[in-house]
Amino acid sequence: MTSGTLMEFKQLKDAEQYFEFFGLPYDPTVVNVNRLHILKQFSNSMQEIEATPDLSEAEQLQAYQVALVHAYELFLSSTGVEQKLFKVFKDKPKNVVMLSELTAH
Repeated sequence: MTSGTLMEFKQLKDAEQYFEFFGLPYDPTVVNVNRLHILKQFSNSMQEIEATPDLSEAEQLQAYQVALVHAYELFLSSTGVEQKLFKVFKDKPKNVVMLSELTAH
């Protein structure tokens, strides 16, 4: 567990700072390749945590730490395209027919 405070946590901006804050090991290559995806997944989890009523500061920070580990581990075996966290991966282009949509008649 971290000895940092929620106020200190809220000052963090970079993915590496989150890992260092919680004292978590990470592979810089994985973070560099998946930075936006890890942070997006982490952000989504943070919103869920913040919607949980009556968490103490320590419980909230512990939940954030677990969420960061989960977000990081998700991209050790998956890609941003597979997870579809961003709108660009969710929207189907209007002028493209996907091979999976073609059927033989």
